[in-house]
Amino acid sequence: MRSYDLSPLFRSTVGFDRMNRLFDNAYNTEMPSYPPYNIEKLGDDEYRVTMAVAGFGPDDLEITQKENALFIKGGAKTGGENVQYLHRGIAARAFERRFALADHVNVVDAGLDNGILVVELKREVPEALKPRKIAIAGATSRTIEQKAA
Repeated sequence: MRSYDLSPLFRSTVGFDRMNRLFDNAYNTEMPSYPPYNIEKLGDDEYRVTMAVAGFGPDDLEITQKENALFIKGGAKTGGENVQYLHRGIAARAFERRFALADHVNVVDAGLDNGILVVELKREVPEALKPRKIAIAGATSRTIEQKAA
């Protein structure tokens, strides 16, 4: 495994902590694979995160959006002290997933059905930040005459 030292890139920069964190996450090969999930692009500004959370109920899951990050946490309740498992094949261990969101991407809906958690996301750019066309006033043509020497 190669290890890259990116510290020279950040010696003369201020306020790029998020980029540093993104690089660290990109090179971290030990990312957890539980629970499995999909990220789908539904349109130009619509996305969906689908996560398989079998054994978790709505009360066992917590979805939080903070700034440009989406956190999904799960912690299933155990069967109790009186339960004796002969075989335990359903992985109901606690987890926390973090997704980096682009600017102006927000959660618009979340639902849980048949062990599948679906989180709908949408980019909602404010009108003030959208590109706008500027009209050019006084557009008249001028003739340039060349003087003979």
